[in-house]
Amino acid sequence: MKIVVVGASGMMGSKIVRGLERAGQDVVEVSGKSGVDVLSGEGLDAAFADAEVVIDVTNSGTFGEGDALAFFKTAGVNLLEAAKQAGVRHYVVLSIVGVERLVENDYFRAKLVQENLVRASIVPHTIIRSTQFFEFFGGIVNSSGKSGSVRVADVRLQPISADEAAALIARQAVEAPINSILEISGPGPIDLLEIAHELLTATEDARPVTSDQAVSYFGASIARESLLPAATAVSGKLSFHDWLSRTV
Repeated sequence: MKIVVVGASGMMGSKIVRGLERAGQDVVEVSGKSGVDVLSGEGLDAAFADAEVVIDVTNSGTFGEGDALAFFKTAGVNLLEAAKQAGVRHYVVLSIVGVERLVENDYFRAKLVQENLVRASIVPHTIIRSTQFFEFFGGIVNSSGKSGSVRVADVRLQPISADEAAALIARQAVEAPINSILEISGPGPIDLLEIAHELLTATEDARPVTSDQAVSYFGASIARESLLPAATAVSGKLSFHDWLSRTV
């Protein structure tokens, strides 16, 4: 089975590629480094030729910088057209659990537009919404630091390791398309405050940390449990605590 991974040079894309290759799949890596431009469409037709599955984990660059909406609209149209022309049987796109509740943030609003492009296409698809990756919490917590303390949003999450998310995405890609949303998450819910406490303790950071309902999450005001996945989500097994103990 020929599987094209778009965004293959990124963190998630590279993990998915490695997993698929270990499973013996015929993988084509698509990124700017491979000479394919998703914004102009250059190289897409050749890359997608004879592909049965496309996994779209493209990103607009550094979070919060640049025009995410223009990126995901343009890239989405080009990728879906190339997939349609190639007769792709399963188009898998990575999105975010709770994205529809984070539209105050330009990036998340752009991801919702990307989802809508996929839904509106005639290409058989699966939209995989993932909860936050463990690997990003260092940046999230540090961005909440000010004047010698850390104040995080009062939210409850069910994060997942990037490795387990990549494995679940790769596994779903070789299944039949569901033409709907599939959520993936970690094994259990945890407060962002607890995550921050664990990170600061593990890194011997003495700053006091508190949660505050007035603190936004990526610029969005959300209810405490609005970013938890549905009960039907496919869950990984590795907890944040266990992941952190292996990482630090």
